[in-house]
Amino acid sequence: MRLARSLAAAALAAALPLSPLGADQVPPLGFTPESAKAQRELEARFDASLDAARLREWMRRLSARPHPVGSPYGKQNAEFIAAEFRSWGYDTSIEEFEVLFPTPRVRLVEMLAPTSFKAKLAEPPVPGDATSGLVAEQLPSYNAYSIDGDVTGELVYVNYGVPKDYEELARRGIDVKGKIVIARYGGSWRGIKPKVAAEQGAVGCLIYSDPRDDGYFEGDVYPKGAWRPEQGAQRGSVADMPLYPGDPLTPGVGATRDAKRLPREDAKTLTRIPVLPISYGDAQPLLKALAGPVAPESWRGALPITYHLGPGPAKVHLKLVFDWKLATAYDVIARLEGSQWPDEWVLRGNHHDGWVFGAHDPVSGLVALMEEARAVGELARTGWRPKRTLIYAAWDAEEPGLLGSTEWAESHAQELRDHAVAYVNSDSNGRGFLGMGGSHTLERLVNEIAAEVPDPQTKVSVAERERARRLLRATPEERKELRGNPRLRLYALGSGSDYTPFLQHLGIASLNLGFGGENEGGEYHSIYDSFDHYARFGDPDFAYGVALAKVAGRVVLRLASAEVLPFDVAGFTDTVARYGREVAKLADDLREEAAEENRRLDEKTYSLAADPRERSVLPPRRAPVPFLDFSPLQNAQSRLESATRAYQEAVAKRGGKPLGPASARALNRLLRSLEPSLTRQHGLPSRPWFQHQVYAPGFYTGYGVKTLPGIREALEQRDWKAAGTQVQVAAGVLEGLAGLVEQAAALASGGE
Repeated sequence: MRLARSLAAAALAAALPLSPLGADQVPPLGFTPESAKAQRELEARFDASLDAARLREWMRRLSARPHPVGSPYGKQNAEFIAAEFRSWGYDTSIEEFEVLFPTPRVRLVEMLAPTSFKAKLAEPPVPGDATSGLVAEQLPSYNAYSIDGDVTGELVYVNYGVPKDYEELARRGIDVKGKIVIARYGGSWRGIKPKVAAEQGAVGCLIYSDPRDDGYFEGDVYPKGAWRPEQGAQRGSVADMPLYPGDPLTPGVGATRDAKRLPREDAKTLTRIPVLPISYGDAQPLLKALAGPVAPESWRGALPITYHLGPGPAKVHLKLVFDWKLATAYDVIARLEGSQWPDEWVLRGNHHDGWVFGAHDPVSGLVALMEEARAVGELARTGWRPKRTLIYAAWDAEEPGLLGSTEWAESHAQELRDHAVAYVNSDSNGRGFLGMGGSHTLERLVNEIAAEVPDPQTKVSVAERERARRLLRATPEERKELRGNPRLRLYALGSGSDYTPFLQHLGIASLNLGFGGENEGGEYHSIYDSFDHYARFGDPDFAYGVALAKVAGRVVLRLASAEVLPFDVAGFTDTVARYGREVAKLADDLREEAAEENRRLDEKTYSLAADPRERSVLPPRRAPVPFLDFSPLQNAQSRLESATRAYQEAVAKRGGKPLGPASARALNRLLRSLEPSLTRQHGLPSRPWFQHQVYAPGFYTGYGVKTLPGIREALEQRDWKAAGTQVQVAAGVLEGLAGLVEQAAALASGGE
């Protein structure tokens, strides 16, 4: 089915022409017709120097041994990467941070009733994978930032373990107080599962990969195919990152050697109950022993059992003990000084640490970044220099919770506020379609570039291939919007990679780029994420690694060289208006939903009038949803739309004529201040670290984004007073942005 979709998308893409945005006669955003010609020549030279063979050999070197944060090979990799950057002409350093990184000393999962069973908790080597046998250096499968625990209880199956799953259990009269829950991976970020389980009163949590989502249901398992084998398990952090990412002991400040640290018991992002990942081979006997109601159809996985909910009679003992130590994270920072505006910084990053070998996650993205940086260095050797300073970063300790990037960003927060123009992120990379997410002020820039870079497989542009994929999967309404809009929308960023501290804490315009969709999965965060697996199933000829270098490299080169920063307010204005309509509709939907529930309850109460005993167990009536005044938000959006039109008209009126140096400098300062203006020092309610008022990870979605999060989450929690307050807050932020755009329009229309 997946292959059929891919072939259909490729066929559709082949029938579509290249976007006119890629035509040579149209100057790229931020360039004059004269400077555009030199820029395109520069990018052609950049493309010509890229070589997939280097990506392959770097991956072989970097993934040869396990390299989690604090490991000897992790340090060696950092030193190797730094040496490469120095050889390419970058001023390079390694910055160290001391971060909390617990590793397991005791892991025990055993079933005590109705039969005895002890989980293996081990991933065996497989034939044909050269590194899977390096057992001594591997971190065992575990969830970082689970607390220690020794608990016993009846088992309850909770599907994906998200809030709506517990609502379904409650409707069936099942609660998890005093129980151990077992949830399957998927449906949300893994850290949400123990968080919600603890809120529901569970004493422990197991997470397994069901073969329906990640195993033999999808295809042949490794090594015959790409998918997760029976004893494969997914490692990963379960820190409560929607509160704050980074080192749990140093929220808001860099985890330097002498930093003031919280006592561990005061660290709010550690779990409240013990949690451990297990394989579906270890999960099957536990699930098979459950009784109780049969699970709803949508909850049933692909194991050869009947899925029951419990509780019991399966009784499980879970014991976890961790070594709560500090580990040294090594961030590689490479700098190429700008020739004209060295105090304006363009940042580009990818992490280098992996849970084990990490060939796909993160080395596939890292080697593309390295080849991109090497090619930029080669351009610099010929006498070219970027106008703005370039900073390339290889972050450590991303896997436990974005530690390397967060601690660096917190340590350099004021410098970044003063100098950063944008941050461009990548992570894992594979075959297929261009994933493009980020600040909507950068939407036009990315679209222009995506229209120019050819897809290695279909030879159409990567933009048209992605458009074909979206058309194939779209609803009729979405298809109409796609056909009527020459640009592809960026997806909004939640969390899950190293853009988070830059965008959502500091308000730096950010992008997340990478290819995927046709590289089959199964290796994620396991010992099978190896060079051999990637070379067979990921991107065998590393052509999409080169494609990522072309896309991200152009973004960096244009941000670094444009006379006027290539930020487009129209993309953001259009998008935030859509978010405003969504939250207003959400309020209306909640009002109608409450009225409908109360109507049904009234009918049921009337029908039970003769039997007060049955009437007494009915749920309470829903409180009516009050009228919420969205006019402040709508007025702010209207002002922003007017300011955006004025700015576009001013730019069009100039007709590509360059601004004088002083005006260009002032305009660039204003454009650079647009994204920071969307932040508030007080942050979001109950989580001040997240300061961006338009994009944030959801409190119960983890990686998943919530747009206009203050308003949206207050509505979802039915906190009407808070929702009204957050409407005012969001309106104030958009009013401030509109004022900046009005100033930009005046500058763009002026002379020197």
